[in-house]
Amino acid sequence: MSDSREPDAQPPYSTRKISVQCEINGRAMTLEAYPMARLLDVLRELPGLTGTKEGCGEGECGACAIELDGALVNSCLVPALQADGGKIRTIEGVAGSDLLQNDAVRLHAVQQAFLTHGGAQCGICTPGMILAAVNLLERNPQPSDAQIREGLAGNLCRCTGYTKIFESVVAALRASATPTPHAEPRR
Repeated sequence: MSDSREPDAQPPYSTRKISVQCEINGRAMTLEAYPMARLLDVLRELPGLTGTKEGCGEGECGACAIELDGALVNSCLVPALQADGGKIRTIEGVAGSDLLQNDAVRLHAVQQAFLTHGGAQCGICTPGMILAAVNLLERNPQPSDAQIREGLAGNLCRCTGYTKIFESVVAALRASATPTPHAEPRR
């Protein structure tokens, strides 16, 4: 039997591209994409944000995690259409935008802790792990050990026993914890 479709024909639900207007890492962008294209692929191909990785392609591993309107999502499960009008943060948008003297970008405390404490291994899960940790610490600046474990639970790593990853998040938590200078005395 031969396939009667043309070799390059797209399924009926994705025959024409749409303009997806969104903010990615603080920059307004318009992406021309098929409505049901995976946001993972659109981010990697159009603006070239290849820090977001594909692990399983089924929303089970967290390697493709991004923030969409402040919520941590697996971009392999999000259609491009859903990002229209949204604010997206990828791993490339986590580091500070200010440049240091040697033109290097200031790393976020979580990124620095992953480097310092060996939280990064092969690199496939690292962007998703870092985004999950950053998202957690922004929502809860003083999480308990159990809350850190729960915050990272959607991310799988095949290289480690998670000890170095957990230690990295704890180190970032300690590094970013600053005492309040004008705290009211306890009564």
